[in-house]
Amino acid sequence: MKIGNKGAILVLSGPSGAGKSTIINAASDEIGEYYFSISTTTRAPRVGEVHGKDYFFVTKEAFEEDIKAGNFLEYAQVHGNYYGTSLKPVREALEEGKLVIFDIDVQGHRLVRAKMNDITTSAFITPPTLKELEKRLRERCTDTDEVITRRIENAKEEIRAVGEYDFTIINDTIAEAAKEFVIVAKAARLKQSREDEEAFIRHWLG
Repeated sequence: MKIGNKGAILVLSGPSGAGKSTIINAASDEIGEYYFSISTTTRAPRVGEVHGKDYFFVTKEAFEEDIKAGNFLEYAQVHGNYYGTSLKPVREALEEGKLVIFDIDVQGHRLVRAKMNDITTSAFITPPTLKELEKRLRERCTDTDEVITRRIENAKEEIRAVGEYDFTIINDTIAEAAKEFVIVAKAARLKQSREDEEAFIRHWLG
């Protein structure tokens, strides 16, 4: 009986600018089949956005039906449009034995834990210091000073929740952080749900 061949969930959180997507890309060849959870929205696609890659684009009616059916992990209405994390593609990926990766905030991590704790592993990804985070955000040259200030304030709050995560990955260099991420991803796949444990005990006892 093979243990760890079922799907698993890996939640990643950390400040904007911590390098989460860069680390995932650097490690992607070594973590096996995975599904990166993307949001579902009722807003129209922007130029260059692809359905199923950037977002799942759906009608307001379809979104509201899924709310009633309890198919969202979380959702919110922003500027008249719905945004949410649909559980349907997550469940499908788990059935296929994939590692489901969430890149969500501290609040999102708590929601995943509340709903799917026994198959969830989590890691908080952060630069070594707040000073380093600020340096990276400024070097990106993609945000205004106001946005950078807001990101830094958010990071100060988020870091207080680091103890809620199973692992902390310090992104000093991408190569090192990617190596650690591969270890965490493999550990996530080995985590057994209560159902798996009970099945294993039955099998072991013969």
